[in-house]
Amino acid sequence: MIYSLLGAEAQSKMKVHRYEDASQFYQRVKDYLLSEEALHFLLLGITNVLIYNPERYGEKPYLATVETDGNIVAVAMRTPPHRLLLSKIQDFAAVEAIAQDLYLIQSLPGVTAPMNEAKAFAEVWRSLTGQSYQLIKKLHCFQLEKVQPISQAPGYLRVATETDKELLLRWYEAFSVETSGSIESDPKCWIEHTLQQSTAYIWQDEVPVSIACRGGITPNGASINMVYTPPEYRKKGYASACVAALSQTLLNQGYKYCFLFTDLANPTSNHIYQAIGYQSINDWYDYSFIENNAIHVPA
Repeated sequence: MIYSLLGAEAQSKMKVHRYEDASQFYQRVKDYLLSEEALHFLLLGITNVLIYNPERYGEKPYLATVETDGNIVAVAMRTPPHRLLLSKIQDFAAVEAIAQDLYLIQSLPGVTAPMNEAKAFAEVWRSLTGQSYQLIKKLHCFQLEKVQPISQAPGYLRVATETDKELLLRWYEAFSVETSGSIESDPKCWIEHTLQQSTAYIWQDEVPVSIACRGGITPNGASINMVYTPPEYRKKGYASACVAALSQTLLNQGYKYCFLFTDLANPTSNHIYQAIGYQSINDWYDYSFIENNAIHVPA
């Protein structure tokens, strides 16, 4: 299904294609996204879930490409109620095309994308809808190929089990409030999926002291998310040990790369990951869209 959205001159060159089927979408975008796999690990990981575990998302996703003369110049994705995700964009006229397409079919809570793409979309969306935007978080994307030796904290890595359910609930809620200010997703659904897939890993000292989870996977890599250590166990090296051990576990399982995002407002975590061996890729910005009576806050 093709939608022509721009002016007469641009219509012949730039078109938005929406996809109903995640597998068909992946076949179309995979070469574009894999050309910079680390930059696009989030989009690739979500597409993988949509193909193999579509029940995880209750609402129909928005999957789209913007193309010029048959060549992709941008990829867009949204799994409601979450924010819009954008790929690296080759032609920024595509930002307006995506915004106009979405304006026809749904409202948006925000956008998460590489820094320049996120800024451009937030401004176009403001012009189109009258909504203001606010920079919620500055993220940085990292990639690891080899784990570097670090000082070893006492303990060992283990997979979370059914006996950890209460602990996982407390830590998930605490992590969500600390990083986002609220609990956006259903903790019980997250726990059920995590335990079923064996993707939560706990650093166990005399008691459980830290957690890190395997997130989405790409053709060559796996991401790490929800790295959390309760305040009483911090500054003891547990988080570093947990992430390093999980990264090595994933590499041992055959993944070529590990990926993760850090919050640039947290210099401690950024230092920890680089010490382990994570290499900088680029900045991502997370914008929230707010109603007309709010104050416009540019980056």
